[in-house]
Amino acid sequence: MNSAGKPVKLINAAVVVASLGYFVDIYDLLLFGIIRIKSLKSLGLTGAEIDSTGMWLINIQMAGMLVGGIIWGVLGDKRGRLSVLFGSILLYSVANIANGMISGEHAITWYMIWRFVAGLGLAGELGAGITLVSEILPKEKRGLGTMIVASVGISGAVVAYFVSAYFGDNWRVCYYIGGALGLALLILRVSVVESGMFNNIRETGVSRGNYFSFFTSRERFFRYLTCIMIGLPTWYVVGILMTFSNAFAAKMNVQGPIDPGKAIMICYAALTVGDFASGYISQVIRSRKKVLYLFYTLLTICLILYFNAHGISVAAFYTICGLMGFSVGFWAIFVTVAAEQFGTNLRATAATTVPNYARGMLPLITLVFTGMQTGLGLNYLQSGLFAGVLCIVLAFIFAFSMKETFGKDLNYVEEN
Repeated sequence: MNSAGKPVKLINAAVVVASLGYFVDIYDLLLFGIIRIKSLKSLGLTGAEIDSTGMWLINIQMAGMLVGGIIWGVLGDKRGRLSVLFGSILLYSVANIANGMISGEHAITWYMIWRFVAGLGLAGELGAGITLVSEILPKEKRGLGTMIVASVGISGAVVAYFVSAYFGDNWRVCYYIGGALGLALLILRVSVVESGMFNNIRETGVSRGNYFSFFTSRERFFRYLTCIMIGLPTWYVVGILMTFSNAFAAKMNVQGPIDPGKAIMICYAALTVGDFASGYISQVIRSRKKVLYLFYTLLTICLILYFNAHGISVAAFYTICGLMGFSVGFWAIFVTVAAEQFGTNLRATAATTVPNYARGMLPLITLVFTGMQTGLGLNYLQSGLFAGVLCIVLAFIFAFSMKETFGKDLNYVEEN
């Protein structure tokens, strides 16, 4: 029910706009990973420079998302869900276009600057969209709504790959298309209404968007940390295993070269299916936690397959990438849980910062991955496996301690 007491359809303007916004969000977020090699080559980098600079650019983008997550999250609870939804779309659309225009002797520096700005923009859309959808839809349909948002959005990575493949080495056009899609989406702004729950507390004296509230209560902080940690394995798979799949495949003597862009595309195509599956299973068994346990187990099996892929064919390796993508298809559940764990006055802040902190954990995962090689002398494959096992174990532990939120009434506020 909405604030006017009228039934709300599952497919409504908020769900459509949040889904399309997340689609463009993911298109841009994963586009760099897909065109990383060709863009850096065209800017004059070679060999090891491509890997090292590529990792720097990814980490800088993630740093932007960490900062942006806090900014947009607080604004979402103070100013409203809609202002963040469309403000973030505008920012990352402009940054996309700017990314396509970099050139000259300082091109790499500008690439880093605009990837940071893009990260700032990308940080806001998902949390605002999920918060809006969660508050507008009745609790019986909430999981289905967020499932649609996540699944449609994740498919943006698949489109990014095919756009990149179609335009070949003209990687700048890929950025321009992403910017144009985002700007076109702003036209739909007039059809979306603000959350009734947010409007109900806007004129009250309730403190809204106080980020430090997450740290003033031990119980609330642990809830917040739990929401972040249960999403840890997703960005290990995408940011390490898929982005550097060519290097892992070479170390395992896979029978042919692996294209990281294609690996990411296959991973995300399967992840889209996984999101539908996890969302649907959650509705059937009426639990978020049990679905997480199931998908963590699937991921563990896939991790074993990945690191035992020595000498297999290229097709078999890509198949494993797809299986891994499906196994981290709990993103829909992950972002839904972040919205369901907190009251209306902190919900946007939580739902926006949590996925960005999960994404922003990638530099720490990368540090573990590289640190195992330089500090403990593990080889490339051993360090990659160690980082994966650590992420999965931590996710299991925090998911076990998490409170079940399926069917929870969200019309409440957090006490200061």
